[in-house]
Amino acid sequence: MDEGGRGGFSNSRARGRINSSRRGSPHSHESVMDEGGRGRFSNSRARGRINSSRQGSPQSHESVMDERGRGGFSNSRARGHIDSSRQGSPHFHESVSSHKESIFKKDGPSSTASGNDDKPSQIGEPKNGQSLQDKVVVDSCRLESSSGFDICLIPKRSPVKLNASLLAKNKEKRKQLECSKDGPKSYELRSGMVLLKNFIKLRDQVEIIRKCRELGIGSGGFYQPEFYQPGNMDGTKMHLQMMCLGKNWDPERKLYVDRRPFDDAKPPSIPVDFKHLVEEAIQISRSFINNSSNDVEHMLPKMSPDICIVNFYTNSGKLGLHQDRDESKESISKGLPVVSFSLGDSAEFLYGVNRIVDQAEKVILESGDVLVFGGESRLIFHGVPCILPKTAPRLLVDETNLRPGRLNLTFRQY
Repeated sequence: MDEGGRGGFSNSRARGRINSSRRGSPHSHESVMDEGGRGRFSNSRARGRINSSRQGSPQSHESVMDERGRGGFSNSRARGHIDSSRQGSPHFHESVSSHKESIFKKDGPSSTASGNDDKPSQIGEPKNGQSLQDKVVVDSCRLESSSGFDICLIPKRSPVKLNASLLAKNKEKRKQLECSKDGPKSYELRSGMVLLKNFIKLRDQVEIIRKCRELGIGSGGFYQPEFYQPGNMDGTKMHLQMMCLGKNWDPERKLYVDRRPFDDAKPPSIPVDFKHLVEEAIQISRSFINNSSNDVEHMLPKMSPDICIVNFYTNSGKLGLHQDRDESKESISKGLPVVSFSLGDSAEFLYGVNRIVDQAEKVILESGDVLVFGGESRLIFHGVPCILPKTAPRLLVDETNLRPGRLNLTFRQY
């Protein structure tokens, strides 16, 4: 024993053994324990095993456990199997299932075992000859391509959920109660253009978002449209996600068609509840105008919506100044109004008689606001230069998991 209490060999028989091993002596060498208590082999039989495995020796090598308790192979039979498999050895090779692979493991017999080799592969069941990793990639692409943009976030599985404070919830509830008690406040921004503040109740906002989410991830749902400008044939992606209801609006050809040209999808129908809200908003706007003018039919005609464009703006979303003039000539000439719903984060809204941004008027549209413009204002230029982040009602976000951004629905009659 040396001064540290460790076992060591004196210049003795051990050295003779080591030297003899180099000369091919059959003497075996015992393993020793190092300072950390781990088993290791001295210049010994282990090295002989490792070397013999490289030469095709059938000697087996035991697996050892590392410090964290995981099974690992020493320079051993496992390596011999791998090397032999490359040389066409008939040895059977065991597979070790990882934690990630266990997620996709299914109970019961496989399709191959039951003789259903031609059965379509389900998610988590790789086809014959297909690796699990390749199967996961294919399934992810298939799922992504088969559904539209989801305006709601998928809740994260967490044992702790941070909800809005009781003070914040009570504040929003009081605000909603005051709005429902007094009714929506109406403002005439210009002739034929009326803003109804807080018109859509919170529970109706929740239902609109849920319905748009349901329609948006299905056939004919949300997508990011392109528009083309003279001299630019590559197309430019719009800074929003769009879905059409009733009829499809083609931003390239500037017209309405029955189906989307790029996937032949038919637009979903406008939900009946949406139509009722539109008709109610028009009626309230007409009543407000009638108090100051007797020419309400000319200033703001009635309208029964049969088309709707649903846009979702993320925090970086925007839309330049433009006119809504792709409806029928009859609809435009009569000045049938456009009705716009705002939900989620607030947005700056510009409107004016031309495309010059500096000359446009600005108003903030908040969640629950409805803007109606028809008559003389039917062809007003309007746009959304920016979204105001983190301005959506907390109760609305908690109820719907709506993504950060603004959901906008614009109804018209073709």
